[in-house]
Amino acid sequence: MSSEQPVWSPSSNHINNTNMMSFMRACDINFDDYHSFWQWSCENLEEFWNSVWDKCELIGDKGDIVLDNNGHMMDARFFPNARVNYAENLLKYNNDEKAIIFKHEQGGERELSFRDLHQKVSQWQQWLIEQGVKEGDRIAGLLPNIPETVIACLAATSIGAIWSSASPDFGVQGIIDRFGQIEPKILITSDGYFYGNKTHSSLEKVENAVNKLPTLEKTIIIPFISDTPEIGKIKNSVLTSEALSKFEPQEIVFNRVAFNHPLFIMFSSGTTGAPKCIIHGHGGTLIQHIKEHKLQCDVREGDRVFYFTTCGWMMWNWQISALACGAALILYDGSPFHPKKTSLWEYTSKNGCTLFGTASKYIDALQKFKVKPAEIFDLSALRTLTYTGSPLVHEGFDFVYQHIKPDIHLCGLYGGTDIIAASFGIGNPISPVYRGEIQGAGLGVAIDVFDGEGNSIPYNGVSGEIVCTKPQPSMPVGFWNDPDHEKYKKAYFSTYDNIWHHGDWVAKTPHKGLIVYGRSDATLNPGGVRIGTAEIYRQVEQFEDVVESIAVGQDWRGDVRVLLFVKMREGATLSDELSASIKEKIKIEASPRHVPKKIIQIADIPRTKSNKIVEIAVRDVIHGREVKNIEALANPEALDLYKDLSMISK
Repeated sequence: MSSEQPVWSPSSNHINNTNMMSFMRACDINFDDYHSFWQWSCENLEEFWNSVWDKCELIGDKGDIVLDNNGHMMDARFFPNARVNYAENLLKYNNDEKAIIFKHEQGGERELSFRDLHQKVSQWQQWLIEQGVKEGDRIAGLLPNIPETVIACLAATSIGAIWSSASPDFGVQGIIDRFGQIEPKILITSDGYFYGNKTHSSLEKVENAVNKLPTLEKTIIIPFISDTPEIGKIKNSVLTSEALSKFEPQEIVFNRVAFNHPLFIMFSSGTTGAPKCIIHGHGGTLIQHIKEHKLQCDVREGDRVFYFTTCGWMMWNWQISALACGAALILYDGSPFHPKKTSLWEYTSKNGCTLFGTASKYIDALQKFKVKPAEIFDLSALRTLTYTGSPLVHEGFDFVYQHIKPDIHLCGLYGGTDIIAASFGIGNPISPVYRGEIQGAGLGVAIDVFDGEGNSIPYNGVSGEIVCTKPQPSMPVGFWNDPDHEKYKKAYFSTYDNIWHHGDWVAKTPHKGLIVYGRSDATLNPGGVRIGTAEIYRQVEQFEDVVESIAVGQDWRGDVRVLLFVKMREGATLSDELSASIKEKIKIEASPRHVPKKIIQIADIPRTKSNKIVEIAVRDVIHGREVKNIEALANPEALDLYKDLSMISK
């Protein structure tokens, strides 16, 4: 299949029935293609974002100014006079339609209607108010991806308190590294979680963490792995049954706050130091998410939206915002491959999933496992499949259209925790999809790609640093404990004056799309030529015996040489013949510069808890440098495998 031909092109009927086309008609905007619409939206920021507020029916007091101080990105403010509440918008529906469908890997299932959701949020809100929670207080959630996490988040944010969550597989130090910085008043947690056919209790860990969080006034514990967990050792703790039982559901009182009032505190991965505490606001998060759901992903009232995520990854925050569209959330907690390799497809197809979201690595794994959902399940309701976390290789595109659904919008999402959104690169339902490419930037988000001299690179496939040249609503409000914004400025605005520097290596394609090659500080520089690791992975992981790989640069005799570590399938070994075949394929399909000097079999590859491989951490280990904050890793023990320098010293 030629990369010059699209793997999917929407029909004229499909295009005409999208939310995006309805939006353009309602705004009296006419463009022949998405790229022209995107250019207009970036050139007319005030008109565009004002239309998003109106046409996407945000609830709140908009005020009379759309964008203040547009000329300076760090000081720009969208809707500076607005009053809005995130939870009010997510709870705008109050009926008997399904709002949450939930299942965990051990088989437990529950459903909540929008009316049920309102009632439970009301009870939680009343309890939080009884505890003295007020606007600006921090509420920490150490929770699996269960309905109560959504409920507690909406209750906290309805008051104007700030929500921050982490997945329950963090150790005590990982919890303290995150929540210790933001000084929470309330901790909401569960007694444990299920993963990989194992039951993991959290009670001892929570007990130890609570003792190291001096600002906590109360810890409320949700029974999940047990009906009656023993919580007596946890200071100032209470079970939800006891805490909520005296509160009858009533009308929820929503505290409308300033557009930039803190909503979420998100944490960076923390693999190069203590996690950064990134603050995102009510209005910016809401308007960006609604735009992405309704316009870019074509989410409609009555849809059912699934994302395989933990509560420590920004995709959890992104998914729950679909409630504001009147869509139901399909939640799942546990291993995606337990009890069967097809578990997620069996669950989501049964529940009429319309948008299936996952990490790119999950699609790679389906290929390796030879799982072909189209042959097993009814996917007639499915319209959109989103992927994120890392680039999806070209063959992953072929797999989706051959073995999941031939008529589906494959929608890449690229952005991240820094902007709590995917608008640096995202799909749209009115343009073709090309192998290996994200369809373009999000509406109203003025990205560009710069060369080493800070010049814009045309749409010619040449890679460079991605930047954002104009303000957009979901830029962080700031960093926690950074009153002078020095950390914030250093993170995004120290490379270019008044231009956001994101730190990724990206190319703009002739199709007006984007190819993401990975972190620019993890790119390889053999002979002074910058190489994206994704170009290597694409070739390597086509070999059936290779499960996954990681490539890093090693300082070597005044230059940099590429080392490739490969994780083999069970029972397979890296032979000289296979190593030679891998090198030859990389040489032919990528370039001689991409060919690794050494290929080494490794038992495991370290990754973050959101399933991203950590090239920088591996690079630091092989150079004998300390890796800070290994608590951010899902499998920190894997780093020990790279400490034996004898295998790479020749």
